[in-house]
Amino acid sequence: MPSLRSLARRVLPRRARRAISRYLVHPPVGAVDFGDLRSTRPLSRSWGWDRGIPIDRHYIDAFLSAHAADVRGRGLEVKDDRYLRAFGSDLESTDILLPVPGGKATVIADLSRPDDVPQGAFDVFVCTQTLQFVPDLEAAIVSCRRVLRPGGVLLATLPGLTRTELTPEDSGGDYWRFTGSTARRLFGSVFGADAIEVQEYGNVLSAIGFLHGLAADELTTEELDARDPAFPVIVGVRARAAHGAP
Repeated sequence: MPSLRSLARRVLPRRARRAISRYLVHPPVGAVDFGDLRSTRPLSRSWGWDRGIPIDRHYIDAFLSAHAADVRGRGLEVKDDRYLRAFGSDLESTDILLPVPGGKATVIADLSRPDDVPQGAFDVFVCTQTLQFVPDLEAAIVSCRRVLRPGGVLLATLPGLTRTELTPEDSGGDYWRFTGSTARRLFGSVFGADAIEVQEYGNVLSAIGFLHGLAADELTTEELDARDPAFPVIVGVRARAAHGAP
């Protein structure tokens, strides 16, 4: 027996169908309760840090936890080594990469210049939420490949549905957002399609929550863990250097 929607499509003119369809969806058009989210300003402008652990950090932790066995040997991380130390269980040493001297950096190199990075030096490179700031993205991925020893692993996370990092006072660049398909093409072209694994984290609810600045604790485990690749908050990439540096 045909549904009301299909029956209306057959017998009613387009204008009448549009008017009726407003009442056939659930909830009806105009009946959605936005509550505290009905605002053109986010609840938090600091990604939720002022409310708890941000939703994207929850997903980053989940990705790195799933690949903790790769965090071993000589490790490299961008800016600091907190993820290496949090997830590594068999580390020989940790190094910190920055493009300019500063902090506790032990490797000074610009990822957009592959010749600058140490070649074949590390067993694991943890590169979280970094590549969106590199204008020459393909060169940066070549650098990620180049720093690894044969058999070494890159663990990278990339932003999907997220606000920009920039404020009117910033002079730097926030250039890229990613989907799973984008990551497979970019990293597959450098590491080889068979050497990469890509996982999208997020769904429409967690994406909305993250854009508004909700903390992860404000959603249930089930709401956070639901995955819909149409709404990626974080894209995680595991890539293995199987044949030496390019």
